[in-house]
Amino acid sequence: MSKYLIAFSMFFLSLSAVSQDKLYNPDADPQKDVTKALVEAKRQGKHVLLQIGGNWCPWCVKLHHFMLETESTKQLLDESFVVVKVNYSKENKNLSYLEYLEYPQRFGFPVLVVLNANGKRIHTQDSGLLESGNGYDAKKVEGFLKNWSPKSLAPENYKQ
Repeated sequence: MSKYLIAFSMFFLSLSAVSQDKLYNPDADPQKDVTKALVEAKRQGKHVLLQIGGNWCPWCVKLHHFMLETESTKQLLDESFVVVKVNYSKENKNLSYLEYLEYPQRFGFPVLVVLNANGKRIHTQDSGLLESGNGYDAKKVEGFLKNWSPKSLAPENYKQ
């Protein structure tokens, strides 16, 4: 009897873990989601950060959790970006939207794309360059977020 209880418990826990990590919605329309995010970004003086990946991708899930659970990273995200997750999976690869973004999938997944508040793609980031060991490196991720924030790109910072 206890073997069955343990097996059932493990099965239930695995289902619960899977449902918690449904971060990317294959049914979402990235163009609609980005349009909404751009309105918000313009209103708040932020950029839009696209996190492109899928629920099938362990590094995509890892990046999501890292961004939310690392307080300094979360703060930088909240200050400067409106985040949109764009799904790439066998159910929906969103190929026409990725073509519009100039094929960011060439870097693998997850891949990050920064749009200014007018919707212009200003940077595509290979997330592998932000890794360290089995996870993400806070200094690298925070450096990326700082370097591509609206504040860092403000022309007045570069006038002599």
